Amino acid sequence: MAMAALRREGRRVLLSSTPSPAAAMAARSPAAAHQEIAPLGARSVSTQVVRTRMKSVRNIQKITKAMKMVAASKLRAVQIRTENSRGLWQPFTALLGDVPSVDVKKNVIVAITSDKGLCGGINSTSVKVSKALHKLTSGPEKESKYVILGEKGKVQLIRDSKDNIEMTVSELQKNPINYTQIAVLADDILKNVEYDALRVVFNKFHSVISFKPTMTTILSPEVMEKESESGKVGDLDSYEIEGGYV
Repeated sequence: MAMAALRREGRRVLLSSTPSPAAAMAARSPAAAHQEIAPLGARSVSTQVVRTRMKSVRNIQKITKAMKMVAASKLRAVQIRTENSRGLWQPFTALLGDVPSVDVKKNVIVAITSDKGLCGGINSTSVKVSKALHKLTSGPEKESKYVILGEKGKVQLIRDSKDNIEMTVSELQKNPINYTQIAVLADDILKNVEYDALRVVFNKFHSVISFKPTMTTILSPEVMEKESESGKVGDLDSYEIEGGYV
């Protein structure tokens, strides 16, 4: 009897220690092996998934590098045109002088902005300087108006200065700006806007990340003559005008 009881107890121990078929399959699966190797709280990722992700990142890097090269080439071309254009307006400023503090009745502020965004604080800076000039040149016996170049400046100034906007021009940057285009634009402004002083607000280029807000004052012929007689601007009588004019 005792021997029979020992044999039955031994069979129970052997049966309880034998794993089930499902448990054996789970133990042989790769996921179970990764779960045993992976640290606590970490998700196991197959090597093929990591390789695919690394290849995708390398392809994105190549595309980004190519886009940077194209953008740098375009920026360099625009920078050269900008620096070359200074030879057109700087001699006139040296000849006629610049009187930003001139006190006149009719002031026109020409705010130069862009048609598109994503260019830092260029447009907002130009608008802020234009608004500050409008406050300084306004008064009981004075009139101050806006001429806005660029869609971004128009959108910002039309909110609270709609009645003071005399003229707006947009889509200037569709084609590369040249002297003929600017001459036609300047002639259009001079014919349609009455002024004693035009105050042009723009951002002077220094580097890719640096622009300096700048203002240039253009006086009407009558005001220019008065200021020249008072000695505040260049002495025009000391220059000879060629072409048969006296």
